[in-house]
Amino acid sequence: MEYTPLSPFMRPISHAHLRVIEEPDTPVSGKTVNKWELLRELSKSQAAFGVTERDLTVLQGLLSFFPHDALGGNAEMVVFPSNKAICERLNGMACSTMRRHLARLVDAGLLVRRDSPNGKRYVRKHGEERVAFGFDLTLLYRRSEEIARAAEAVREAENRVRRLREVVSLMRRDIAALAEFGEEIQPGLGLWDQLRDTAVLTARALRRKLPLEDLTQFRRQLEALLDQARNVIDGPETEEMVTNDARFERHHHNSNEESMDLEPGLGTAKTANVAQEDESPAPEESIEEPDTRRAPKIPLHLVIASCPSLATFYDGPIRHWHQLYDAACHVRPAMGISASAWEEAQRCMGPEQASIVVVAMLQRFADIRSPGGYLRALTAKAAAGEFSCGPMVMALIGRRSAA
Repeated sequence: MEYTPLSPFMRPISHAHLRVIEEPDTPVSGKTVNKWELLRELSKSQAAFGVTERDLTVLQGLLSFFPHDALGGNAEMVVFPSNKAICERLNGMACSTMRRHLARLVDAGLLVRRDSPNGKRYVRKHGEERVAFGFDLTLLYRRSEEIARAAEAVREAENRVRRLREVVSLMRRDIAALAEFGEEIQPGLGLWDQLRDTAVLTARALRRKLPLEDLTQFRRQLEALLDQARNVIDGPETEEMVTNDARFERHHHNSNEESMDLEPGLGTAKTANVAQEDESPAPEESIEEPDTRRAPKIPLHLVIASCPSLATFYDGPIRHWHQLYDAACHVRPAMGISASAWEEAQRCMGPEQASIVVVAMLQRFADIRSPGGYLRALTAKAAAGEFSCGPMVMALIGRRSAA
């Protein structure tokens, strides 16, 4: 039978408590940690430590009794409020409920009870020495780096889900667009009905909060359908139609020739002011469902042809808009564009147009002083309805033709 150690007041002692008892002289680093930031990180990674929101509410109440904002250094990290004081701080939580959540925090290894001889919580001074009995926050402080790593892992997982969800949403739009286009060039083919039905079912599924596994399965299914549809559509007649559309697009933008050259005024003077804002933290909320935004009218193959540098930094074919988005997500960090600037660009331009802008910037990367600031400047123009990615792409095509 396994032995469970007990405190002098017959309370079970957790393994975390034993660790502190067995290592009383473990040196604590002089580094300090803000207690509220640590609580936020723990809230983000609470599943990894087996605690609930209510447990963290009680921990927040205990932290409020610690007189300093920073844990660590030479400060003694023992708080000794009475049960009544804790319940009052927690807006009248029942004492039995509060004790249950305290026990969960102790079992999770985030708190340690320092019991006095009579079971009370208090501080006593012996000359210059000070002895406190109550709840020791030292273990919470010692695990701060572990908590930070766990919180970062949660954020990375959330980012993967958010990015994959955006990719699936773009693929759904690709499928719907290919169904309409395919019906025009090869009417009556059953594949187009299958594409339309799949687009409707995918849109319905995206209304829910799907886990990573489900989104991955959707992506595989949609990729297979997209490749099947593209193989049917790609033919001599279709290629001629798309080429004519591209010529029309270029002719349409020739009147805006002065604004085609990646807007050099923005790339120098204006970015100096905007670049200072590029280090702002990324927004916590994900992008709203993008299905209401329209895809760019410029053909995708024209975008790829205008940005040959993309092939150097991204390995893989780009035949659909969701693949261009994936490529832009891949090269964006290496270009020094912050997550906040990228999220804002997608919100104002739509993911496809924002992806076009990023790969076009990659093609002219040597000429752009501050890529993040430049993207923010174009985003501001897009928000005001004064920006289109067409002239930017056509300027790159013109440069290649003139070279």
